[in-house]
Amino acid sequence: MATTLVKTDYNFPKQTSVYHGKVRDVYDIDNELLVMVATDRISAFDVILPEGIPYKGQVLNQIATYFLEATADIVPNWRLATPDSMVTVGYKAEGFKVEMIIRGYLTGSAWRDYKSGVRSICGVTLPEGMKENQKFPEPIITPTTKADAGHDENISKEEIIERGIVSAEDYAVMEDYTRKLFKRGTDMAAEKGLILVDTKYEFGKLDGKVILIDEIHTPDSSRYFYADGYEERFEKGEPQRQLSKEFVRQWLIDHGFMGQPGQKVPEMTPEFCESVSARYIELFEQVTGQPFVKADESDLNRRIEVNVLDCLNNLNR
Repeated sequence: MATTLVKTDYNFPKQTSVYHGKVRDVYDIDNELLVMVATDRISAFDVILPEGIPYKGQVLNQIATYFLEATADIVPNWRLATPDSMVTVGYKAEGFKVEMIIRGYLTGSAWRDYKSGVRSICGVTLPEGMKENQKFPEPIITPTTKADAGHDENISKEEIIERGIVSAEDYAVMEDYTRKLFKRGTDMAAEKGLILVDTKYEFGKLDGKVILIDEIHTPDSSRYFYADGYEERFEKGEPQRQLSKEFVRQWLIDHGFMGQPGQKVPEMTPEFCESVSARYIELFEQVTGQPFVKADESDLNRRIEVNVLDCLNNLNR
């Protein structure tokens, strides 16, 4: 199996701190820049799974770069450079403690809640009589709190503003950007024969302006269906052909794991990890319309370090 990058421990010039997230390691450079390394770690149900997925970090980083470039006319974003296939360097912004989730279809956790009788998510009332994978009349925004540890929690727009998590003015900007980004992502997906089902965006503030931060429209943050056959499968109540991380979640559920206390992650064999890698690469090629070129992974840590140092030197000139 190909080499995977599941841990980093760099010490870049003027580095002030490092944050090891579920799948990304973020290095703070002089409280002005961030070096975001997309590792090959994979998480589900807010749990980091024990095995890395070959080329997953490269897929995530390159898809994010593709869409950050393609949406820069809609919303300013944090990205400055992509010095390595697994790294993005950009401005450090003050991130809002909210993730803006937007859903075009009733699926995933929203469907699981709906099926159990829930008819309101994050203050949004859902119509009666909906079926799994049905398109909403209009996309709905269902924010979550961005937890420093543990599970993110659903929250309504009203609660966010009332609790002072985000001001009413900033929330209005985030909401507007969210809808515009989803529309652009939907149109770009349609050109490739895909349906952008749902996704999440994160925003921050830099120099008094709301900007887009983190990744967008990747398989870790988004769900895609194949447009071909969608209607037929929906009418028959069959599962949709999809490109997302949901198949990993479903595999875990089928093996008795949903991140609950006492549950054990099933064995991730090399064959399974390779199959997940193939799905990520398939999504990259479908979403971007470009062939995926596997980067040299013979010495991942050293390659990344050299490329980042070169980038930081150029930015400091």
